[in-house]
Amino acid sequence: MSKLLVPIDFSEYSAVAVEYACQIAQQAGQSLDLAHIFSDHSNIYINAQNDPSLKDPRVPMAERDMKNLVAEISKKYPNIEVNTLFSDGNLYDEIKKITNANEYDAVVMGTKGSSGLEAIFIGSNTYDTILNTKTPLLAIPLESTELKKDRIALLCNFKDAELTCLSQALPLFQKDFELVLIHVNAKDREIKDIDSDFKTWINRIENELGISDITYIIKPQSLFMRQKESVAQAVTSVLIDEQIDVLLLTKSRKSVFRQLTEPNVIKKLAFDIKIPTFFARVIPTNG
Repeated sequence: MSKLLVPIDFSEYSAVAVEYACQIAQQAGQSLDLAHIFSDHSNIYINAQNDPSLKDPRVPMAERDMKNLVAEISKKYPNIEVNTLFSDGNLYDEIKKITNANEYDAVVMGTKGSSGLEAIFIGSNTYDTILNTKTPLLAIPLESTELKKDRIALLCNFKDAELTCLSQALPLFQKDFELVLIHVNAKDREIKDIDSDFKTWINRIENELGISDITYIIKPQSLFMRQKESVAQAVTSVLIDEQIDVLLLTKSRKSVFRQLTEPNVIKKLAFDIKIPTFFARVIPTNG
């Protein structure tokens, strides 16, 4: 059975991620692994298992809260299999260890702060860990309490990595949605040439992935105060105008991913994605 991994800290943010993951699993058939990482101090969980006299009070509290959470899930979603994991260490390092040892369709994480992306990518270590994870990441902002997938957007520069990203998202969202392809015309290409590229690209998506409900948007970079808006700003405006439910991003270093997730860009632009965002896993490249 395919699985989803959900990091749990018993906050409202992880509660939203759990609910969203449950709704995905209810429709797509995954089981859930709920992982609580004791990140404040090293080895408190291991010590508690090896020597009861060293048991930190946070360990039984977390075990109790996890048991209650599993009971709530089982009552609301009786068909979903739920497993629990506990470990010590840095949150992102532990996630990487777990995903290296087990295969998951995605890690489903709650995000917090003024910007969901900023919450994930603060600090170079965190950024590099998520950038290099072998498992897709689905970031769920606090506002996303209900699974909506009527319109799912994929940033499109006509690269094979984008088809790979889409194929990785299908186990979560299946095929009953409208796929909106977004291309930011940063190089001011002729529209007819981009239309031609889209025709070829849509044929590939239909033939290789079996998705048929596809539309596309060519977004020019608007001028503000005689300066072109950034790609991040252009994408943000499309997401709002088109009422997109989920955003899919590749992690190719040559893709818009870098610009959208560099911490300084996020802070400068207050780039605030208020919809679930799927980051495809990194595909190793030669050289």
